[in-house]
Amino acid sequence: MGTEMHQQWEYRTLEPPKGLTKRETVDPTDELNRLGAEGWELAETISYDGGGTKLLLFKRPVSHE
Repeated sequence: MGTEMHQQWEYRTLEPPKGLTKRETVDPTDELNRLGAEGWELAETISYDGGGTKLLLFKRPVSHE
C-alpha cells in the first residue's frame, strides 16, 4: 500500500450581517474578500425554512506544513 494522502478540509461559517431593521442583510463583500485572501472558498449557503440566508459555509484545504 502507498502513502496516499487524502485532501483534508477545515470549515468556517459566517452569518451575513443584518441591517438596522434586523431583517435585511448588509453587503458582506469586505468580509468575503478578507476570507478569500486567507484561502477560504464559499462552499454552501444554509437557509431558513421560510427563506433567507442564515449562514455562509466556507472551506479551505488544511495545510500540512
